[in-house]
Amino acid sequence: MRLNVAIDGPVGAGKSSVSDAAAKRLGILHLDTGAMYRALGLAAVRRGIDTGNEEQVVALCREMKISVSHGEDGQHTFLDGEDVSGLIRTPEVSMAASTVSRYAEVRKEMVRVQQRLAAETDMLVDGRDICTTVLPNATAKIFLTAAPEERARRRYLEMKEKGQEEPYEKVLEELKQRDWQDMNRPVEPLRQAPDAELVDSTHLSFEETVDAIVRIVEAKRNG
Repeated sequence: MRLNVAIDGPVGAGKSSVSDAAAKRLGILHLDTGAMYRALGLAAVRRGIDTGNEEQVVALCREMKISVSHGEDGQHTFLDGEDVSGLIRTPEVSMAASTVSRYAEVRKEMVRVQQRLAAETDMLVDGRDICTTVLPNATAKIFLTAAPEERARRRYLEMKEKGQEEPYEKVLEELKQRDWQDMNRPVEPLRQAPDAELVDSTHLSFEETVDAIVRIVEAKRNG
């Protein structure tokens, strides 16, 4: 039986980095599904497509080829063969990703790819609807979160380190807007699955958060 670990949570909860570290500890691959939606958001931004236009976004999704590969430095996300891993973490692309991920046909196509990848190998998958939709029968399900102010602080410091200067207040406001959009979209909104274990990292260090996730997975795997 495959070891599939599903992790959901809001923006800025550290899912990508924590999931990457936890997957390495567990000796399995890590699939960052959010990067796939970000790639589509980037494509829309580049082409000047209104992300609020569902018909145009769905057409773009069917036209674009989004793929992932795994190396020693983690996941690389490709858009039509171009490695866009370093281009999809801007605030503009984040908001675009949140908008395009609302559409049922977009999610259907992305979920199909994600389920196929998870069926092929032991894998930790993180995103917004992994526990509830993508991997409802995962070995372990986790909802990773933190207080909005703490998530905004982490995002602010991360952006500052990358030379992206934004006031903390703006980062917090955009994060709350993204939360609302993710939790209130009509298709597969962000929510904690009833059988997912909560990990609140507000007062945890990075390593403590990874430890908590690994403990949950090991208990499920050995239980």
